[in-house]
Amino acid sequence: MVVIVVVAVFFAGMGIYGLAAPAALVRPFALQADTGHARTEVRAVYGGFGLAIAAVLLVAATTPDLRRGVVLAVAIALLGMAAGRLIGRIADRPTAFYPIWFYFWVEVALAAALLLTIR
Repeated sequence: MVVIVVVAVFFAGMGIYGLAAPAALVRPFALQADTGHARTEVRAVYGGFGLAIAAVLLVAATTPDLRRGVVLAVAIALLGMAAGRLIGRIADRPTAFYPIWFYFWVEVALAAALLLTIR
């Protein structure tokens, strides 16, 4: 259960940061959220999604009947994000460790940790 809460805190942090500072959140990726439309998109995808995933993980941490399905779904979503970064590496060849490879390994590690909680 501790792992699930730690991953929930990670998503909550991303969500809060995405809502509060959307332009700063995407800046390391050389993206510019310099219009209201762009900031709203970042708030929706990083902010709203991050907080929703955090909430569902916290529900799963306290509801044994839901735990396996929620944890599996979030782990698969994290692996999907990591796979997108890997495809990007093949297609676009970013070479710096940060931010792409850093977040790739964070996503893989969080997914693995969640999968290890499933019995």
